[in-house]
Amino acid sequence: MSYKEKYNQWLTFDEETRKELEAISDEKEIEDRFYKELAFGTGGLRGIMGAGTNRMNKYTVGKATYGIAKYLRSRNEGEIKVVLAYDSRNNSAYFAKTAAGIFASCGFKVYLYETLVPVPVLSFTTAHLGCNAGVMVTASHNPKEYNGYKVYDSKGCQLCTDDAKAAIGFINEITDFSVIPFSDSDEGIEYIGQAVLEDYYKELKKQSLYEEKSDLKIVYTPLHGTGNLPVRRMIEGMNVTVVKEQEMPDGNFSTVRSPNPEEKDALTIAIEKAKEIGADLVFGTDPDCDRVGIAVKDGDKYVLFTGNQTGAMLVNFVLTMKKASLSEKSTLVKTIVTSELGANIGRAFGLQIEETLTGFKYIGDKMNKYEASGEQEFIIGYEESYGYLVGTHARDKDAVVSSMLICQMAAWYKNRGMTLVDGLNEIYAEYGYYLDHLDSFTLKGKDGAEKIQQLMVYFRNKGTDLFDGIKEVIDFEKGVRDLPRENVLKYLWDDGSWMAVRPSGTEPKIKVYYSIQDKTKELSQQRLAQYRKEISAVIED
Repeated sequence: MSYKEKYNQWLTFDEETRKELEAISDEKEIEDRFYKELAFGTGGLRGIMGAGTNRMNKYTVGKATYGIAKYLRSRNEGEIKVVLAYDSRNNSAYFAKTAAGIFASCGFKVYLYETLVPVPVLSFTTAHLGCNAGVMVTASHNPKEYNGYKVYDSKGCQLCTDDAKAAIGFINEITDFSVIPFSDSDEGIEYIGQAVLEDYYKELKKQSLYEEKSDLKIVYTPLHGTGNLPVRRMIEGMNVTVVKEQEMPDGNFSTVRSPNPEEKDALTIAIEKAKEIGADLVFGTDPDCDRVGIAVKDGDKYVLFTGNQTGAMLVNFVLTMKKASLSEKSTLVKTIVTSELGANIGRAFGLQIEETLTGFKYIGDKMNKYEASGEQEFIIGYEESYGYLVGTHARDKDAVVSSMLICQMAAWYKNRGMTLVDGLNEIYAEYGYYLDHLDSFTLKGKDGAEKIQQLMVYFRNKGTDLFDGIKEVIDFEKGVRDLPRENVLKYLWDDGSWMAVRPSGTEPKIKVYYSIQDKTKELSQQRLAQYRKEISAVIED
């Protein structure tokens, strides 16, 4: 069907949908809502909320859920158990209840959290309750207009390539929305209370590494998300001030432009509070509490750390504290667009280093394989996009355990008369200086999607001629080592510097990653500025 035929079909679905669609006067807006299906990719669903095939709504959530139900039935005999959870976004609870009703209608045993919880809690609970699958309704750190739907396997790991493809096949077979068994009944649904959360907290407490008293002063912001209670629970006893304006759940994220701790302005209010009380450390977690960003007092200013910097410091702290228990099986896992700094620290401690594609599901998949073979032991995994995991209680990034360890790390340095800035400089002195940067370019709609594809063709064709000194281009779409094929290009310089380009799998963006190593910080900064200027000119042309 054409986009207009789909539009006309949706006018018949229900009164609320009809009114929303008839109120749209912009034909381009109608086209954007219906020119394609909201794709269930390897990261699940994610899109702007609203009526239409290319939006997050009752019907697209219903289609995905019914397809997942068919997929699970094809893989399992006997009773099938599914657990669902949701974050603080608008409609998250509604979408979770919608999905729970469909799973129950399919005869599944359904567990549903009665209140919002972080992503890592859902990951933990899936395995803890012996479920066949888990579903988390969240759009992570996206702007307020978005929501999403992530699917987890029985170990609590997001579906990886082969499983995701199989599930997508079942979802795509559903072309008639009227066959979806929507239900508002609670029959077959068991609500999860505090007891399972207590089990999660016990597992996190096992990862605690430093509990000496300290006069460290901390400011924390949950950014209106799910982290407030869990994070505060794990840092009880420390001197923590919570940003009141951002403490309570708010799906409109009314105090920030975007609730993304990767973006510097997300911590603006928290930093102002820190200046007011003289705090040493500021940190914030995103709405589903799987990412954490920090700022550190350095003299009379606060320095924002990148995900690479925080990750490298966590690697150093965790390995220092666990040094006596490390073995030849001990392994660090990072993504291909994450700096080598943390990996080099891991190597110095004797760890095995493994790389995965971008997306924490691939780190979780490695953990599943280590558990099955017994040949390697997972110690820490992280990605440059502010996601870290220590412990095997979950198979996704966990900002709750990471927040606890970051605070303990800061206390450890404070008791040695150092800040985290001092600690980072100490690491640079030993391992060399790394200048890492990420630029994200948003290209919305059908035209934007087409331009992103054209840009990837351009970057492929340029190859080693893109910049002077590039010795090799790794095209992950052709297949590299045992990694799944993915639309990512990585350019390597002779001196160890690199740049990577990839379209986002969850947002209308093309992302460019830089990791520059040079003789001095100033030379690194000059090179980065030059590369960024030339790449921006190409993309924004």
